[in-house]
Amino acid sequence: MNDPRIRRVVIVGGGTAGWMTAALLAQALGPQRDIRLIESSEIGVVGVGEATIPQIRHINRFLGIDEDELLRAVHGTYKLGVQLNDFGRLGDSYLHAFGDIGLPLGLAPFHHYWLRSRRENPNAPGLWAYSLNAAAAAENRFAPLETVPDSPIGGVRYAYHFDASRYAQYLRERIAPGAVRRTEGKVVNVHLRAGDGFIESLQLDNGEVVEGDFFIDCSGFRGLLIEGALNTGYENWQHWLPCDRALAVPSAPGGPMRPYTQASARTAGWQWRIPLRHRVGNGHVYCSRFISDDEAAAQLLENLETEALDDPRPLRFVTGMRRQAWNRNCLALGLAAGFMEPLESTSIHLVQSGINRLLAMFPDRHCERQLVDEYNRQTRFEYERVRDFLILHYKATERTDTPFWQQCGAMEIPPSLARRIELFRRTGLIFREADELFTETGWLQVLLGQHIEPERHNPLADALTAEQLDGFLADIRSLVGRAKNSLPAHHEFVARAGGSLAA
Repeated sequence: MNDPRIRRVVIVGGGTAGWMTAALLAQALGPQRDIRLIESSEIGVVGVGEATIPQIRHINRFLGIDEDELLRAVHGTYKLGVQLNDFGRLGDSYLHAFGDIGLPLGLAPFHHYWLRSRRENPNAPGLWAYSLNAAAAAENRFAPLETVPDSPIGGVRYAYHFDASRYAQYLRERIAPGAVRRTEGKVVNVHLRAGDGFIESLQLDNGEVVEGDFFIDCSGFRGLLIEGALNTGYENWQHWLPCDRALAVPSAPGGPMRPYTQASARTAGWQWRIPLRHRVGNGHVYCSRFISDDEAAAQLLENLETEALDDPRPLRFVTGMRRQAWNRNCLALGLAAGFMEPLESTSIHLVQSGINRLLAMFPDRHCERQLVDEYNRQTRFEYERVRDFLILHYKATERTDTPFWQQCGAMEIPPSLARRIELFRRTGLIFREADELFTETGWLQVLLGQHIEPERHNPLADALTAEQLDGFLADIRSLVGRAKNSLPAHHEFVARAGGSLAA
């Protein structure tokens, strides 16, 4: 046992987190590791995450997945962004669109030229007139246009809507035979090693003992290993993100197949709508201190666009994260690591980035403290920046029509977010820190979409004459319009690329 290399990796839990972990580890590590996944068919998975962000396409490329084949298997459609309704004020609607907005000029980001233009002409076209994704979404158009021919503007940046349980099954079926051993069973006991408290083995309900060198906890909210065995602790963020319950219900397909997720604010939370090929995914995320479960269910059903296909399924959660995602020889991923409500579809991405981080720092059996600390530092940075972005949607509200929104608008926020809002309000400047998930363009759209207006723009944008500025902006609008008009209807593209729209 002098060889310090990790030979046996044990994953506890299936679902999207478990099978994504298994697929990526099998592809990256090859046959040098014995990878075993333990799951029980008697334990359900949450499976509410049906919308993604563009980074998921990196996983598919790494695994050699054909996009059309994937979307047929998971009943998927395409996503250009998320439409946010009634968050800033009742009647508001704006799009957090993926991809670029406008074109930079010199050293000043594009939005400073736009801010100058709007200050000089309050009736000037809105920010989203310079986004190809937003223009396409407004007319329900889509095609995977990577670049725009004869144009400096970027192409369409997109993600997917899909059935998360089918995605997990698809990943499972694509793993090479023998690369991952699946074991049906429930973990009933966790044996810790004397001396250092590392996990040594797991005992299953059938009496089998499963030994391992490294354990990955994908057991969901229970955190069977990271919390149940190692007592890692959990950091509760409900004082900033007050919603604590959700109801999910499918509805019949119908109406336009929109190439974007919809999030519509309600009296004590918000409601999602995600169009799939065979149905529409709907849900209501809410705060139980301000609305009862029955009232939340009634509100959800009243606002469906098509007939409900089932009764609403309840889910309870506590927004926050483990104090350590990696503790001893155990790493938590997915809901075992923490929970962010799906307002910006980050759940699957946080699994993906957690696995990528693990592969970049893959340990030996000693799990050196410095390595663990660095993983946890990077994980905390990522979670806290996502947290701040979500808080912005609640804090930047002018709604006072319900006690929930009054509380959101008045709450104290993390200093990191307060500094960012104030910097933008005073100067129009946005800075992306390190490799945080959301870009300057993402922050810009939510800040402006919810009425946080800068007092000034970067003076570099004043270098153009008024005529030059008008020409610069008009050229971009023309390029965006021409590219948008070249795209087919979303439902037509989905039908051509993936076959039938019903199952």
